[in-house]
Order: sequence, then C-alpha cells, then structure tokens
Amino acid sequence: MTRKKILAICGSTRNNSTNHRLIKAISQRFADRVDLVPFNEIGTIPVFYPGIPPEEHPPQVLAFRQHIKNADAVLICTPEYAHGVPGALKNAIDWTVSSGEFSQKITALITASTDGRFGHAALLETLKVIECKNISELHLIISFIQTRLNTEDDFTDEKTRNDVEALMNALLLTINTG
Repeated sequence: MTRKKILAICGSTRNNSTNHRLIKAISQRFADRVDLVPFNEIGTIPVFYPGIPPEEHPPQVLAFRQHIKNADAVLICTPEYAHGVPGALKNAIDWTVSSGEFSQKITALITASTDGRFGHAALLETLKVIECKNISELHLIISFIQTRLNTEDDFTDEKTRNDVEALMNALLLTINTG
C-alpha cells in the first residue's frame, strides 16, 4: 500500500505560530503512517476577485489548487481571529469555490486557539457548502492551544493527544476506505 499524502494547511500567516507547531506535532506523531505536507504560503495568495477569468488566475492560486488536487486529503489547522476565520485562509478557500478542488476532497479541520468555537463553526459551514467529504465527522476544537504544546512541539496533556490521534485515525480510515 502506498503512503497517503495529506496537505496540511495552516490558517495562520505568522511564522512558527501555534498552528504551525501543531502541524509539526501531528507530523512527528504520524510520520510512520502518512506524508503530511505543510502548506505555509497561505499569505502569498492574492485577494480573491471573482471577475478574473480562469485563464488569468494568479500562479499562487493555481499552485494552491494543484496542491489540493495532488493530496489524498487535506488537514486544516487554524486559529480563530476576532471570533472568525483568518482572512488569508478564507481568501484561499474562496479561490477554490468555482473550480471545485475541495468538492468531495476528504478534509479535516482543527481549530486551535484560545477559544475557537465561533471561527470553527463559521469555517465548518464553509467547508460543508463547498462539499468537503466527511467534514461533519472530521473536526476538532483545541481551546487554549498555547498550553497544549511544549517547546519540543509535543502535546502536554493526554486528552489533547488522544483527541488529535482519534481525529487523525478517523481521517486515515476515511482515506483508506474512500
């Protein structure tokens, strides 16, 4: 069986953000089972403008779409900003609405923030509307994420570790069963 490739999209544009560190922790924990490929260029994608003809879409947008197409699944790890979805992440997703890269793409969402409930609900609704496969079952909120990772980018508590492992196991099962 070939190793599965999961595109890990970080919703934060800040280098070494907690969500970047969360992706690293997940990658380390599942290194023997999956190739987790981080996408850290979310902030380079230009502002979405629906009036641009498809043949003139920016190269950063085309590259983002190709990364999604090439992956067996997508994992989004994002903070919540002002009770909402980070603008750069929502912008990147908006570029895929008409082209359909997320439609029936197995996708998991982790909102890791101080609270996360409001941004998580909003992004979950967007991912449902664009028809991400199994998104209703593949999501998790990790509140107070800053206290849940140590300086070695490992989980500090058993509950968070178990919750992330359960989500990732469900994601891998979904990938393997289609």
